[in-house]
Amino acid sequence: MRIVFAAAEVAPYAKVGGLADVAGSLPQALAALGHHVSIHLPLHGTIDRERFGIPTDAVVRSVPYGRSHVRVAYPSIVRGGVRVVFVDNGRHIGRATVYGAPDDAKRYALFARAVAEDLAQGGDRPDVIHAHDWHTALLVPMAAGHYRRALGGPATVFTIHNLAYQGQSAVDVVGLVGLPRKHVHPEKHGELNPMARAIASADAVSTVSERYAEEILTPEFGNGLEALLAERRDDLWGIVNGIDVDVFDPFADAHIPVHYSAVDMRGKAQDKAALQKELGLAVSARTPLFGVIGRLVEQKGIDILTPVAPEILRAGGQIAVLGTGEPRYEAMWKELAERHAGSLSLRLGFDAALAQRIYAGSDMFLMPSRFEPCGLGQLISFRYGTVPVVRAVGGLADTVRDADADARQGTGFSFREYAAEPLGDAVRRAIRAYRDGARWSALRTRVMGLDHSWAASARRYVEMYEAARDSARAA
Repeated sequence: MRIVFAAAEVAPYAKVGGLADVAGSLPQALAALGHHVSIHLPLHGTIDRERFGIPTDAVVRSVPYGRSHVRVAYPSIVRGGVRVVFVDNGRHIGRATVYGAPDDAKRYALFARAVAEDLAQGGDRPDVIHAHDWHTALLVPMAAGHYRRALGGPATVFTIHNLAYQGQSAVDVVGLVGLPRKHVHPEKHGELNPMARAIASADAVSTVSERYAEEILTPEFGNGLEALLAERRDDLWGIVNGIDVDVFDPFADAHIPVHYSAVDMRGKAQDKAALQKELGLAVSARTPLFGVIGRLVEQKGIDILTPVAPEILRAGGQIAVLGTGEPRYEAMWKELAERHAGSLSLRLGFDAALAQRIYAGSDMFLMPSRFEPCGLGQLISFRYGTVPVVRAVGGLADTVRDADADARQGTGFSFREYAAEPLGDAVRRAIRAYRDGARWSALRTRVMGLDHSWAASARRYVEMYEAARDSARAA
């Protein structure tokens, strides 16, 4: 099949969160299965054109926008058998930041139309157009409506990576990109919900784990779209994410000091010592080291982790934190780090190389999320022999089996109720297991043997594409 991806961020070119990892590695896995895959993403100002060999010469197209047209360039490269098209209009699309501009709704609506125009004017006839999250959501009703004939009637697929962010904006945005102003439930008068429009019009809708696909049908996790999603239940797929096992490979990772594998784990102890030294933590092989990587926000459980952190430290543990988030939590954790120097390290910001050293050097990885569509941190931690401690929700419930509940097949420690005490109990159980050398060694070896590559998940995506194509043809 000819498959076109559209996403706001794609690794390794531009990365803010897990969306970039999926949009970067899933196309590679589909290409390995023999499909023709291309990706469209904005040429953000943070993308290093020289590093990635992005040409200065490119096709330039005139794209309708409001009552006029804007000129958009489409430089492209080929990586791993996948064509990557960078959509470039410096005034509207290519900005210094991926998200956070006051006109995000307008510029991403234009990005969606620029993708549709590139496919239509270029004569490309994709079998499937696959849009990701609200930023590219309006591409779905465009491809299913005004552009359908020009594109040859492709199937449309929309993937929800995080339902909490739906891109609501003033409804006049649709007029700028040629979409009708008709409302889609649960839109309110004068409001546009791009995600709702994509869910309503796509041939297939997916999200990034089986559990999350069930959860979003409920008021607790549906964020106001549960009724609309229930209408699309028959076309709703839950497919767990994979990870790029070449990037996350402790046997070959260029970012860690010493390589290791499930067969020879000695290097992991050396990586732990090196990480402790790098972060100003006391160097100790016996001390359990907990890693935390991600946003310091309540979705990620920072509100219940904050009161548990001192307990971890009192129990003789260490914590290495990398991320940014809400100012009040950043301030709390700065104070904790100052008060517990040598036991708690806080690095505000994101550093991909340091993140991989934390995965490799930590003993345990904390993900006490309030909700988690899939989660990649626990999958990466498996790869590095680092045992996750998670809340049993969304993709975390699908991928982490509690080691106390299942001694033979357990892969981590989990809790259900979203509160500090259940998290603290899971942490205490993890520390007890860590103190049991033989049990811990067996657990580390087991998690390193798990296969969370994209191979199996990519085949499920192909099944969904085929179903969407059949649905589009029937329509």
